[in-house]
Amino acid sequence: MVFKYDFLIIGAGVAGMSYALKVARACKGKICIICKSSLEEANTAFAQGGVASVTDFGADNFEKHIRDTIVAGDYISDPRAVEQVVKNGPAQIEELVNWGVNFDRKSDGTFDLHREGGHSEFRILHHADDTGAEIQRKLIEAIKLNPAIDVREGYFAVEIITQHHLGFEVTRRTTGIECYGAYVLNPDTQKVDTYLSKVTLMCTGGCGAVYQTTTNPAIATGDGEAMVYRAKGTVQDMEFVQFHPTALFYPKETHPAYLITEAMRGYGGILRLPTGESFMEKYDERLSLAPRDIVARAIDKEMKIHGIDHVCLDVTHKEAEETKLHFPNIYQKCRSIGIDITKEYIPVRPAAHYMCGGIKVDLDGCSSISRLYAIGECACTGLHGGNRLASNSLIEAVVYADMAAKHSVARFSDYTYNEQVPEWDDEGTLTNEERVLITQSVKEVGEIMSNYVGIVRSDMRLKRAWNRLDLLYEETETLFKHVKASRDICELRNMINVGYLITRQAIERKECRGLHYTIDYPVHAYE
Repeated sequence: MVFKYDFLIIGAGVAGMSYALKVARACKGKICIICKSSLEEANTAFAQGGVASVTDFGADNFEKHIRDTIVAGDYISDPRAVEQVVKNGPAQIEELVNWGVNFDRKSDGTFDLHREGGHSEFRILHHADDTGAEIQRKLIEAIKLNPAIDVREGYFAVEIITQHHLGFEVTRRTTGIECYGAYVLNPDTQKVDTYLSKVTLMCTGGCGAVYQTTTNPAIATGDGEAMVYRAKGTVQDMEFVQFHPTALFYPKETHPAYLITEAMRGYGGILRLPTGESFMEKYDERLSLAPRDIVARAIDKEMKIHGIDHVCLDVTHKEAEETKLHFPNIYQKCRSIGIDITKEYIPVRPAAHYMCGGIKVDLDGCSSISRLYAIGECACTGLHGGNRLASNSLIEAVVYADMAAKHSVARFSDYTYNEQVPEWDDEGTLTNEERVLITQSVKEVGEIMSNYVGIVRSDMRLKRAWNRLDLLYEETETLFKHVKASRDICELRNMINVGYLITRQAIERKECRGLHYTIDYPVHAYE
C-alpha cells in the first residue's frame, strides 16, 4: 500500500514528538510518526538525570554552560551548535513546562537544580530520578490529543527512499540526493508499505544495543544512522561512544542495564572498590564528579587491576530519608534485588550509553540528503564534540526540534510527492526459517563491539573487529536478499552497519580524543 504525508517522522522520543507538536501547531500538514515499538519505549524514558539549561541567572550564565560543554567535548564541539543549544535552552524549558512537564521545585517556587559531572554550576532541572519518563509521559498525552498526528506503533522503517529506488546510480559522490519517504514494515500484514512524504525526519535514537551491556532499551539498534549511511548520507563522529560509568551491576539485566544517574554522584555519592577504598583521587581532582569518559576509564582500569567485575557507589553517609526522597526509583529498584542503598554500597560498572556522533546535520537539523532532517541522539549536531556533557542531550533534542520544525514548515509546501517511487519488491523471497542465524549474529556483534571497540581500544583490536564485522556483513546481506523483510533481520543489518561505522571511524582517528581512547596513540591536552 501507498500512504502520503507532508511530514514523516521516524522515531518517537522527545525529539520526534516535540517536532510533531511544533509542526502541527504551525501548519495544517498531515503528520505521521513511525514508532517501531510503543510511544512509551524510547531512550528518552530512560534518561533519569535531567535537562541542562541555565535558569538561575544569578549564579549561572550562558558563557559558563558553553564553556563546560566545550571542555567536556574535548574542544572539538562546533561552537555555533553549542551557542545555539545553550542560548535557546530556557525558551524550550518553558515550552516543556507549558506541555505539562513537572520539574521539581523548591518551596519558593524556583527550580530545584542539581549539579552533575563536568558542570561548574547547579543547572540540571529534574523530576525526581525519572525526568525522561516524565517528559515522555507529557508529550505522549499531547500527541494523543492532537488529531493532525497519526501514530503507527509497532511499525518498522526498513529504508529511506531516494533516487536509488528510481533506478539511478547513487554514490557518496552524488550531489542532490533527495529523500521521498520511506519503506515501512507493517506488523499486522508483514508487508512493506510505501510512505511518501514531502519532509522526512529521522529521530530513531541511540545504538547502544550493539554492545553486550547498555543502558539503552533493546530497540536502540542504530536504525537511523544505518539507513542514512546506506542511502549515501554523511554519518560522522561515530567513534565517540559514551559509556555511562555507573550502570547497576546485575547480570540478569543487560539490555537495558539499570542506570544509576550521575545526579547521585552530584548528590555526594562516592565511588569505591568493594573493599571500601575510594579511588577517583588517583585519576582526577574532580573525583567522582569528573566527566564521564574519565570516570568510565578509571572504573575500567580499577576492575582490570583488581580482577573484579564491578565497583561500588556509596551514599550510605547521606541522610536516609533524603536519599529516598531524591532517588525513589533507584531506591526501589535496588531494594528489589536485595540492596538497601541507605545502608549498602550500590554495585556499578560502565555500560554503553550515548552516541555523540551520528547523521551529520547543520544548525537547522538538515542532513546531507535534501528533504531529510535528523535530530536527537541519531544526529551529529556538533554540540557534543568528543564527549557529551551530562544532561545536554534532552535540551539538544528540543532545541533542534524547534529549529527543524521552523525550517521544514517554511519549505514543505514547495515539495511534491514523487509518484514514480515503486512499491517494495519481495517477489521470489522466502519466509525466514533460519532465525537462529540472526539470533547468533546479534550476539556476535555485541561480543565484537564490547571486546574490541569498547572503553579502551587499540589498532589490533579495531582491526580484528573490522574483519569479524565484515564477515557478518557478507553473511547477513546474502540472507537479507533471500528472505522477506522482518524486523529482526533489518535490525541486525543496522547493528552491523553501525558497528562498522564506529570501528572504521575509530581506526581513522589517530589520537586519543574525548571518548575515543586508544593505547596506540598518546594523550594530549587540548584547548
